[in-house]
Amino acid sequence: MADRPLRADARRNRERVLEAARELFAASGLAVPLDDIAARAGVGPGTVYRHFPTKEALFEAVTVARLRDLVEFARGCAADDDPAAAFDRFLDRLTEEAAAKRNLPEAFTAVGMEGLVPVQEELYAALAVLVGRAQEVGAVRPEIRVPDLLVLLKAMLQAAGESPDPTVLDRIALVLRDGLRPPTDPGSIL
Repeated sequence: MADRPLRADARRNRERVLEAARELFAASGLAVPLDDIAARAGVGPGTVYRHFPTKEALFEAVTVARLRDLVEFARGCAADDDPAAAFDRFLDRLTEEAAAKRNLPEAFTAVGMEGLVPVQEELYAALAVLVGRAQEVGAVRPEIRVPDLLVLLKAMLQAAGESPDPTVLDRIALVLRDGLRPPTDPGSIL
């Protein structure tokens, strides 16, 4: 049986739940109770459960939307004439989002959420283009691969999310950028 389109009021409620979840997940991560999301959305818990049977399903819906935004941004950066600037612009966006959205590490590392797999793959492919173009102009070490970059980004996001110091993200991002650049001494290796 095909899914019927939602009534206008149900669609509005679903959007209110998603918006409340985006805000609260960004502020508190996955630990936020569903009752808090329902209260922020101005609906009852039953309304949340009608649209999203579990908190993980709601988190997945919010995360897919966030990752899709990052995919589109990365694709837009890839069209830039300056590959080094494009790569930097993507890192800037990621750093800004990490500062504002404490659940970004969970978005990158969420496992067991099958709905995330396609959009994560799209993000990896978009990043491969950015990294490859930046490597072609000597802005990123030639041995760096997307999985390497993702490990570094996840670590940066996790450290920033766990630290009460609001300046830690900027410091770690600076070290990350320096580490991604090819060494200035051609005789040096990793």
